[in-house]
Amino acid sequence: MKKLISLFITVSLFISSNYTNAQELSPFINVGDYDGNIAQTTQQVKTALQTKGFKILGEYNSKNSAKLKVIVFSRKDLQTTVLKVKDRGVLAAALKVGLKFNGTTTNISYLNPEYIFNAYLGNNYATYKTGLKTVEKDVTSALSPLGNINEGFGGSLEIKKLRKYQYKMMMPYFTDPVVLQEFESFEEGVKIIEKNLAAKKGNTKLVYKLKFSSSKVAVFGIALLDKEKGENVFLPIIGESHLAAMPYEIILQNKTATILHGRYRIALHWPELTMGTFMKIMSTPGDIEDTMKGLCKE
Repeated sequence: MKKLISLFITVSLFISSNYTNAQELSPFINVGDYDGNIAQTTQQVKTALQTKGFKILGEYNSKNSAKLKVIVFSRKDLQTTVLKVKDRGVLAAALKVGLKFNGTTTNISYLNPEYIFNAYLGNNYATYKTGLKTVEKDVTSALSPLGNINEGFGGSLEIKKLRKYQYKMMMPYFTDPVVLQEFESFEEGVKIIEKNLAAKKGNTKLVYKLKFSSSKVAVFGIALLDKEKGENVFLPIIGESHLAAMPYEIILQNKTATILHGRYRIALHWPELTMGTFMKIMSTPGDIEDTMKGLCKE
């Protein structure tokens, strides 16, 4: 009898694990249209998130457009958890809401926490699942009163594939970052990047910063506002409804500054993107890399 029970448990766990991996997640969740302009909706979103203990890290108008807004938020328990994942896990600490004004109402959408946690934390998601699920539920609970949260959008990926995502063969993975600069120290890296962002070098703007000095990790969320190479160019082509994918990040770990490769990060947030459309922004990953490298040089 004991052997039968043990076998039943083993089979059940196997089936459960395979079911979880077969589940599909979308990168974005649509909350709905809020009856207000960008300013009014921004205030409602921020207040709603704060009721669940989230802190607003920053906000900006994507493309410098008054009709597009991104709000970045986080929470201490989330930061503490993702810091434990040494391979750039802190990138998962910043969650995002996108607002798009439609003339009379403002559409609210947000980056799906479960999607980005699985992508950036990989198999570590299972280790910290309990705490991460709490964050996911609190985001949904906070934003639900502002609309009628429905199905995700932007494509979908099975969890197993998401954790090892690659857009096409020979394309980069999460584990293939672009190295921007090796500094003499963590402190020097922070100083140089902050100085360049303050000067808005490369037509950039600092949207948010997360710095953990004791762990020697910092993340800089950066708006790409150059009219010929930035969000103005690529967002209209691949889809402004995904604006909660922005801003783009530099992560500094110890003395090394990196970014996720554009051919990984853009594809991750636009998984239904066709190769034909991707080819229309063929220069974008290189443009982003050049801009970010410029922010890491004196």
